[in-house]
Amino acid sequence: MSSSTPLPGPRRGADLETRHVRWRVEGRVGVVTLDRPERKNPLTFESYAELRDLFRALVEAADVRAVVVTGAGGNFCSGGDVHEIIGPLTKMSMPELLRFTRMTGDLVKAMRACPQPVVAAVDGVCAGAGAIIAMASDLRLATPAAKTAFLFTRVGLAGCDMGACAILPRIVGQGRAAELLYTGRSMGAEEGERWGFFNALHAPEALEGAALALARSLAEGPSFAHAMTKAMLQQEWNLGIEQAIEAEAQAQAICMQTQDFRRAYEAFVAKRRPVFEGD
Repeated sequence: MSSSTPLPGPRRGADLETRHVRWRVEGRVGVVTLDRPERKNPLTFESYAELRDLFRALVEAADVRAVVVTGAGGNFCSGGDVHEIIGPLTKMSMPELLRFTRMTGDLVKAMRACPQPVVAAVDGVCAGAGAIIAMASDLRLATPAAKTAFLFTRVGLAGCDMGACAILPRIVGQGRAAELLYTGRSMGAEEGERWGFFNALHAPEALEGAALALARSLAEGPSFAHAMTKAMLQQEWNLGIEQAIEAEAQAQAICMQTQDFRRAYEAFVAKRRPVFEGD
């Protein structure tokens, strides 16, 4: 690239297009809806890839500052479609299978790598890959009817799917994660809240509104600082305490150079609420 070649500008969330899931932008919040309610919103090869590409594109969507993931029709996601995914997988070669499992893992990587906080709004069935999508989100709200199952062993597969053995223990603890991943049993909503998987429970009619309200509150905050927080939560899994403290010192020093930090100080002095701009 020559010095005269202009850099591409940031993408707008409203310009992102999807065919297999619903995507909309409300203010600074993007909403992903898994939309096959007649089958409890299962995933297909196409919707896996589309979700991966959507979260990858959000890295450049500076106008979207938080994301909500939900499902249509009273359920979150029933996992991979039995007829459109599970059946074909039984006939694939090892290279084809590995391409698929790497692609599903890339969805989790994309969710963890996008700078926006991701809020999952979980109602009803949340199973298999659906449970993974909820797990890979930053925050999780649910209804009392939510039932979450990492049911891979129920179909003869290992519980180590899409990062579950790395991420789930960090949310609910090693012993509880081991139970869920070995047995494939459903975790009830109240149990999930007690274990720390769900941040809060809401009535079904209030769930999406609560998720949007949480996402809006995050979107109104210092988006650069939120992105830094998310990045450090991810990176520090592989760091010792001394390395983590040094990494956080550097991260915080960077945030102290932002205009949002100055705005917060000036607002405090003036006894008013700060308005963050993300710069």
